[in-house]
Amino acid sequence: MIKHFEPRVRCAWPGDDPLYVAYHDREWGVPLHNDQTHFEFLILDGAQAGLSWITILRKRENYRKAFDGFDPRKVARYGEDKIAELLLNPGIVRNRLKVRSSVTNAVAFLQVQEAYGSFDRFIWQFVGGAPVQNHRLSMDEVPATSRQSEAMSRELKAKGFKFVGSTICYAYMQAAGMVNDHTVDCFRYREISVLAGA
Repeated sequence: MIKHFEPRVRCAWPGDDPLYVAYHDREWGVPLHNDQTHFEFLILDGAQAGLSWITILRKRENYRKAFDGFDPRKVARYGEDKIAELLLNPGIVRNRLKVRSSVTNAVAFLQVQEAYGSFDRFIWQFVGGAPVQNHRLSMDEVPATSRQSEAMSRELKAKGFKFVGSTICYAYMQAAGMVNDHTVDCFRYREISVLAGA
């Protein structure tokens, strides 16, 4: 007897791009509690401003090499020579404001770590320490911002961060699993709910 397997249903946005699909299936929406990965997402989400996320994903490995594995202590020490070097690197987004903001954000990130014990402890306060479990029937229902992303944006800006508008903050919250925005028919929706303890 031949078994017929139903194809997995997933959110519509990854399409059939293998890199996008892998990111959706393994990373997007998984509750994140690692400071270095938090810093990576801050850098990458800031770089995305005005661009598509797949563009940034394709450059991710180049970013890891260029930015010392996203070590905030190293990035915070970048001087003008390093910034000039990065602006000549074709593997990243060569936008002067975005590159400079990475250094500014590294300094602010370290200050938050010192003040709160970890960046993770600070950032999760915006959702009360637990992921928000949404129930989206389609991607059309997913907002660009939320009350929590507005609050996060205001607080990050007050602490000196750049490229942290409310839309960027909401994308960050989705990536870091602070909100579960997988559509309810997506196979990852329930898996992420279980991971989040919902």
